[in-house]
Amino acid sequence: MRYTAGIDLGSTYTKCVVLDPENTIVGKAMRPTGFRLGEVADEVLRDALDEGGLRRSDVEYLVTTGFGRHQVPEADTHVTDLTAAARGATLFFPKTATILDVGGQTMKATRLGDDSKVKSFRLNDKCAAGTGAFLEKTARYMGFETEEIGPLVQTSKTPVPISGVCAVFAESEVINQLSQGAAPADIMHGAVVSLVGRSVQLMRRVNMEPEFTLIGGILRFERMAEVIRRELDADVNVPEGDLVQFTSAMGAAWLGHRRLEKLDAGAAASA
Repeated sequence: MRYTAGIDLGSTYTKCVVLDPENTIVGKAMRPTGFRLGEVADEVLRDALDEGGLRRSDVEYLVTTGFGRHQVPEADTHVTDLTAAARGATLFFPKTATILDVGGQTMKATRLGDDSKVKSFRLNDKCAAGTGAFLEKTARYMGFETEEIGPLVQTSKTPVPISGVCAVFAESEVINQLSQGAAPADIMHGAVVSLVGRSVQLMRRVNMEPEFTLIGGILRFERMAEVIRRELDADVNVPEGDLVQFTSAMGAAWLGHRRLEKLDAGAAASA
């Protein structure tokens, strides 16, 4: 059986997915990216292979994506994170027309064409208030870890408005709300609402159309998707469980199979 692997070297986490020819995940893994990109890529690939009971020699094609995609010498090819996300999202939800990808350091809105390829996109990576880092900073200031954001915000009854246009000003609002006795859960909820407002603006700039698919590490917090649904007044797709973080890696692995098919076709034509 022919296996391919996709590695997504993101700014915060690096993810790997190993696929069989039927696009079934046989192994996946994730680790903090850190600064040694080549090493972390090797580690997540090894972890994913171990999960699937495979060896490195079983992988016939390796595709990398993400900001560190050029730092893996043994990769067979690399693709942009926009391309990988588009392929991964349409694998999960074939009718996807607009993708919102919210990660720790970037936010991306992508409009797909009829061929599921990227038609237009917009990025917001110049201010932490427009990325997942804003939620993480808000949580840390109030004494909570990143993994506590989801459970915390789920207990909120009413979001506290956080209207700062940058992370510094927004943090000042958090300090002020705490001093007035606002509940941390409601402040966290307000930060989510603020982030959603920026994400929807980005989606409008690409002339968003349904179906909407949400991916990226921040979408593992269920309240984020709930607020987006209300803001759009429309249903949205979200990959199940932690797959929301592996969408781009899965798209990269899928592209590996397509590349193998082209290589086989070329070899057959020249035979």
